[in-house]
Amino acid sequence: MPIGIVLRRTPGVTRWAKWSWKAVGVLPGAPDADWKLLREDGDQAEFHAATVQIELHGAETDAYLHGLNAQVPCVYVVMRETDGDEPFEIVLATASPYEAQDYADSGEEIVEKVSMPEGLKLWVQDFVDAHHVEEEFKKRRRDKKDIGQVEDGVGDPRIQQMADVYRSPRSRKARLQ
Repeated sequence: MPIGIVLRRTPGVTRWAKWSWKAVGVLPGAPDADWKLLREDGDQAEFHAATVQIELHGAETDAYLHGLNAQVPCVYVVMRETDGDEPFEIVLATASPYEAQDYADSGEEIVEKVSMPEGLKLWVQDFVDAHHVEEEFKKRRRDKKDIGQVEDGVGDPRIQQMADVYRSPRSRKARLQ
């Protein structure tokens, strides 16, 4: 599904940042756009920055379900800073909090949470209902290894005293003195 990304530009709060940018909305089914000005109010402006495809995959229904069960279901917008005319390149939009976390961990991209519109929530929920298969929990079993086994010869073989087998050997120079 094509989804438009809305970014808000506000004046920066420090002298080092002229502008502050934030993803504030998504437009499901939006046509293509390239930084189209939507609204301007004094120094604040909102732009339809780009339209990207949001894709759902059957293997990630558990992640979508996790996102839908959150207090506020969100779409995650992944952006990358550019040196060109536009301040950001919109990399993707996803409904998976797990995928968003992977992008956030790299530190190269900016990940913003945007509240999911009701129509998009229903679309994702329909997909999850159609493709989600609940996996049965399987408890891990211990190995049959004997953990009470006595270990002979533990420690460094160069140590001749049996009293402290974990002691590290002295250097040859220290033994000669």
